[in-house]
Amino acid sequence: MLVRGGVGYALFWIGGATLTFTGGRYATGAWRQQEARLQWQEAEARSVVAFARHAASADARASVPTVTGAPVARLLIPRLGLDEIVLEGVDDDVLNAGPGHLPGSALPGEQGNAVISAHRDRHFSRLSDLRVGDTVVTESAARRARWVVISTHVIDADAPALFRTREATLTLTTCWPIRYFGSAPNRLILTAKPVASS
Repeated sequence: MLVRGGVGYALFWIGGATLTFTGGRYATGAWRQQEARLQWQEAEARSVVAFARHAASADARASVPTVTGAPVARLLIPRLGLDEIVLEGVDDDVLNAGPGHLPGSALPGEQGNAVISAHRDRHFSRLSDLRVGDTVVTESAARRARWVVISTHVIDADAPALFRTREATLTLTTCWPIRYFGSAPNRLILTAKPVASS
């Protein structure tokens, strides 16, 4: 009876520690996403003031160095009600805070393939609800672009999926299946092409 009680208490404390760790990680990610949103809004305000003063056409956000964790874009997906600030990098800390921009890929709206990834249990938890023809909007530097999803497919986690393009392309990725316990065996890849830019 004493052993059974001891095991019960041990399991209780282990469960409590696990919940505390997970809750803390989610809270940290939410706090970092809020900080990124505030940085993004401050950069937008600076660019408006600079424009009003007839400053050079370079956007104020362009002066912010692209370091891991820095906000580099805003991603809006109307169908999903998603409005997230995209951070530079795809390491665990960055993806805990929000969608990450793959270093070395183009920024959304520029020539080339802009790759944005996010965790399937966080910011891209409804990415599989997007369909061909749906709209995605991105903002980065001085560009606001509207995209249309042209393809969606699932590939093996080890299969090469990211490619370079000459024309502007947006690739959204997450692990697949979305509702999978453990390390997911596949990747969901959505490709979009621009339909408007300003």
